[in-house]
Formats: sequence, structure tokens, C-alpha cells
Amino acid sequence: MERDQFPGWHGTTIVGVRKDGKVVVAGDGQVSLGPTVVKGTARKVRRLSPGGSDVVCGFAGSTADAFTLLERLEAKLEATPHQLQRACVELAKDWRTDRHLQKLEAMLIVTDGRDLLMVTGAGDVLEPEHDVAAIGSGGLYALAAARGMMDSGLDAETIARRAMAIAAEICVYTNGNLTVEVIGA
Repeated sequence: MERDQFPGWHGTTIVGVRKDGKVVVAGDGQVSLGPTVVKGTARKVRRLSPGGSDVVCGFAGSTADAFTLLERLEAKLEATPHQLQRACVELAKDWRTDRHLQKLEAMLIVTDGRDLLMVTGAGDVLEPEHDVAAIGSGGLYALAAARGMMDSGLDAETIARRAMAIAAEICVYTNGNLTVEVIGA
């Protein structure tokens, strides 16, 4: 079956929120194949600890591709301990220039509690404005919801959880089974 004829894996919403010295990354658990929910409890947010660093990463896209990128990111972090932005830039350069990596279909949100970054296969390493990042099929819904709550008295985790709940109500490829990781104060 041709790649463009394959119905495709859909479903993931990942949001990262930085507020008051805390960064929260939350992701839903739904994996869909075309119109069918294949799994509702996938873990798309993971904690990495290469070289003594504490890093949280959420991914959207192909799971196998994302795991390949997470392995590469861990290696970059081991080579440049406590330099998340540098490791992400090195990963993005490899992803953009390596023939095999160019075919990977995934996006990452990565944080060490200080930096909050989105990494793409187009060679982008972006620090989002307004301390909110979101990716995946429901990412724009979660982004809008989280941005709307940033000036409230809510903490980062509450904002992330509520933004994910709103995305799950709107996006059919997003569910309410969350994995939430917190770094910071």
C-alpha cells in the first residue's frame, strides 16, 4: 500500500505550560487509525534523564519515529549535559540533513524546567511566546485554551489539564486519558 493511501495514525494532543517557575507537559492517550480508536491509554509524554539532566518530552506523530528522535535527543543531551537548547538544535540539524531521519513524521515538545521548546523535522527549534506550546491534532485547541487561562490565578498544571479537557471536547482524535509530567518549583 502506498504511503499516501495509508489511512494514517491520528490523534495526539500535547501541551506545555510554563508558569511561576513550573513547567507542565500533558498529553492525551488516544491513538487512532483512520476513524477507529486503536488505543486510548498511550503514554506520549516521557521523562528522560540523560547525563543527570531531568528532561520531559511530549511527542505527536508516528510513535516509532518519535522514539527514534527521543533516542537521538538523549544522545545529544549526554554529549551536551544541561544544555537543552543546544541538544535540540543539534537534533534538528541531524533531522533536517540526514536522509533517513528526514522521513520521520513527528514533533516534540521538550523542557528541562527552564527552557520550553518545540522541535520539528523542518529544522525548527522554537521557544513559544506566552509560555505555552502545543502540538498534534488538537494542539491548536489546547493552545488557545491554555493561552486564555494564562492570566488567571490558575497554576501551570491546572491550566494544562483544563486545556487538554477542552481539546478533548473538540478534537475527535484526542481523549481525556492524560499523562502529566511536572518540572520545577
